Amino acid sequence: MGFAAFAFYLFGITTVVSGALVVLSRNPVHSVLWLILAFFSSAGLFVLLGAEFVAMLLVIVYVGAVAVLFLFVVMMLDVDFAELRGELSRYTPIGMLIGLVILLQLGFAFGAWEVTELAQSQRDALTPPIEQTQNTVALGQLIYTRYVFLFQAAGLVLFVAMVGAIVLTLRHREDVKRQDVLAQMYRDPNTAIEMKDVKPGQGI
Repeated sequence: MGFAAFAFYLFGITTVVSGALVVLSRNPVHSVLWLILAFFSSAGLFVLLGAEFVAMLLVIVYVGAVAVLFLFVVMMLDVDFAELRGELSRYTPIGMLIGLVILLQLGFAFGAWEVTELAQSQRDALTPPIEQTQNTVALGQLIYTRYVFLFQAAGLVLFVAMVGAIVLTLRHREDVKRQDVLAQMYRDPNTAIEMKDVKPGQGI
């Protein structure tokens, strides 16, 4: 077994095991830490495939931003783990039923999976060989030329989701003191400032 095969099995097994422990861990902090390990292992798999740019994006964006944000949010929230486990036990039968349906669907999909002999040549026809170009250039050519409309549609879907999340969480509360920027910009110093002549030894 060569080094590449050993690294593939190492990263692959680590990704699968850490992904399972993300779901099975009882402590949310441990789940986030296992998620970070799964991201690192997936980045290693991308490096073995020659996609260093995607691997670095996975490390920088997901590990450096998303997973760390999850970790800080979980650590800062005062979560009652006993109550959380009680709520989870209530929905265990429904969750197991949904998981069984998903497994059946995956079994049907992979059971009818057939790989054509032209699959590899069709994949190779999209991008030039890796020896002739960098994976970043090839990825940019695919995203911004061949699949530019799908890329813009995906961005639009994410934008709509972001706006929807903001609208759903936006609440106008009357008991919250808000900042009036225009009132601060157009204020009159003669009426906003009052000069006091404080004598020594006396208060205001």
